[in-house]
Amino acid sequence: MLQQTRVAAATPYYRRFVRAFPTVAALARAPLSRVLAIWSGLGYYGRARNLHRAARDVVAAHRGRLPSTRDALRALPGFGPYTAGAVASIAFGEPVAVVDGNVARVYARWFGDRGDPTTPSAMRALWKRAEELVPAQSPGDWNQALMELGATVCVPRVPRCAACPIREGCRARATGRPERFGKRDAPPARPVERRLWAVVRDSEGRVAVVRRPLRGLWGGLYEFLPMAAGGENSLRQRIAARLGVRAFRISAPRGREVIRHVFTHKEVLFSVCRAELTGTARSPGVRWIRGREASSVPAPAPVGKMLREMRGRDTSFRRTQ
Repeated sequence: MLQQTRVAAATPYYRRFVRAFPTVAALARAPLSRVLAIWSGLGYYGRARNLHRAARDVVAAHRGRLPSTRDALRALPGFGPYTAGAVASIAFGEPVAVVDGNVARVYARWFGDRGDPTTPSAMRALWKRAEELVPAQSPGDWNQALMELGATVCVPRVPRCAACPIREGCRARATGRPERFGKRDAPPARPVERRLWAVVRDSEGRVAVVRRPLRGLWGGLYEFLPMAAGGENSLRQRIAARLGVRAFRISAPRGREVIRHVFTHKEVLFSVCRAELTGTARSPGVRWIRGREASSVPAPAPVGKMLREMRGRDTSFRRTQ
């Protein structure tokens, strides 16, 4: 959960997750939809899918016990060099290195390396040095100390060198400008994409959602009906064709809303069109959810937020509880 996510943001999700799945076996038995629903809102859903697959592999191939070596852990879905090294050293005491962004910055400053420490070539060099330095005794403590040092003392902009326990040997500090070392290059500007959703409700107050493909963005999660851009007539035609209905109206009071969602490498602006059926509809691949399901449907953050808001403020949606 801490991959690409701050501790403060991940903590409530972690607590909820381990309450739902207290053991590897419990996680392996759970359907993926349940796992995604518990994870919903945390983002980067590939992590949840990999965790679920890894639990099933552990039960099937390791009798429910997590492997204790880095090499064996690397064979599990979602276990890259950093995660495998962290688990192997901290949980099982294997003397292997861990290099994340914080550790890379610490080492880059200690050795006086200029340039972005997270480029592939720089990371390869840092991993090699880290493997040479990790001690045979208490490697987990060593790795955690480096991660904590980078997170709290050797911070990117204003490093707290006076509080650093290894400041005397730091080459970056010796220059008098340690903040110039271990700096990441500025990321390129995120491209902006525009997409259109149709929030469609039937006469019973149910909302139409569809499940995305398992692979790709938001894999396996539910979203509102995706639409192509166009005017009101075009939207009417697309909604009618998707649901096989003709009797509906596009809600005028709210019109369209715009939801801004930032991903790692891009930004997406979702324009939302609301439509209301005068009856009900059944269409293959479309799920109609009621108010009581709003918090349990595995959905990406912007969809879940809209569903919760609708449940809170919309009488017709609440009545379907």
